[in-house]
Amino acid sequence: MTKPVTALLAEDEPLLRQQLRARIERQWPELDIVAECEDGVHALEELERHRPDVLFLDIHMPGASGLEVARKAQCHVVFITAFDQYAVDAFEKGAVDYLVKPVSEARFAAMIDRLKQRLGGPPANLETVLEQLAQRLKPAQPEFLRWIKASHGASLKMILVEDVLYFQSDEKYTRVVMKDGESLIKKPIKELLEELDPAQFWQIHRSTLVNARAIAGVSRDLTGRHHVTLKGVPARLEVSRSYTHLFKQM
Repeated sequence: MTKPVTALLAEDEPLLRQQLRARIERQWPELDIVAECEDGVHALEELERHRPDVLFLDIHMPGASGLEVARKAQCHVVFITAFDQYAVDAFEKGAVDYLVKPVSEARFAAMIDRLKQRLGGPPANLETVLEQLAQRLKPAQPEFLRWIKASHGASLKMILVEDVLYFQSDEKYTRVVMKDGESLIKKPIKELLEELDPAQFWQIHRSTLVNARAIAGVSRDLTGRHHVTLKGVPARLEVSRSYTHLFKQM
């Protein structure tokens, strides 16, 4: 008796997993689905337990990513992805089966036909594909603000963010303070917080952002209030209690 072909479904969205199973049962009824998984950790456990012939695998899953699961797979893998055509190149160059959400009936049928033909041979080598996918899944480096535009009468002054000692709210404006002077801009502290590198500019008060590289030291007065002193300028900036934790190790 011929051993039945077995499959494992790993998809964290219940509705999509249900639709995937229904399509398989409709187009490949003899395929034995041995387990369904809603996260990567469960998928790894079931992969080890059942050692299926085919793994239908979502790229993005909680617990362990699809890439982590695929590295442990010793079977034919069908990736389920929301990637665009550019990213799908990684699959095609590796001769790996994939389904792009939402999946059409024709595309699903073509995948089933190709998969059946490949079952007689060894699984595709996923090493190159997984490396390319890992590169594509890396989060893009955020683009932080590099220049500040400040109006001076009829002229526009360009200020390099690295030269700013601190930003401080001043009624309707925000003061941009440097060693050689200061300017006023209309951008509020709240917006600057979203645009500046948080590793360089620390919020020490609801109205103040300070350049961490400009900090000379932190002192505490008799009332317990903390103040930041800056390199090369006499300014002392108050640190509100909500932000004193920034200086615990200083």
